[in-house]
Amino acid sequence: EVQLVEFGGGEVRPGGSLTLSCTASGLVFADYAMGWFRQAPGKEREGISCIGSHSEQRRDYVETVKGRFTISRDNAKDTIYLQMNSWKPEDTAVYLCNAKYTFYSFWGQGTQVTVAS
Repeated sequence: EVQLVEFGGGEVRPGGSLTLSCTASGLVFADYAMGWFRQAPGKEREGISCIGSHSEQRRDYVETVKGRFTISRDNAKDTIYLQMNSWKPEDTAVYLCNAKYTFYSFWGQGTQVTVAS
């Protein structure tokens, strides 16, 4: 059974930083391109960052997070990370990771990240 589990959600102050992680099991992790998505209340799910498989590791970002968020992966740990800096209130959302390979696509359950009051 394939599982993706996100860790690291919580509250972040504007301008602050937080790192999320997503650990996969039940698949050949290095074969999969990985991505981070988010879904804010009342909005559609949006892709925010992705990283290629194996050693390619091409990284892409949506404009709203470019220069603030950094995606990385550790194939030895079957884990991807999302380093989030310069946090903005509009970044509040449930953050989900995705694994994609040919016809296969798997999702984690998500982790909530909220602006600290």
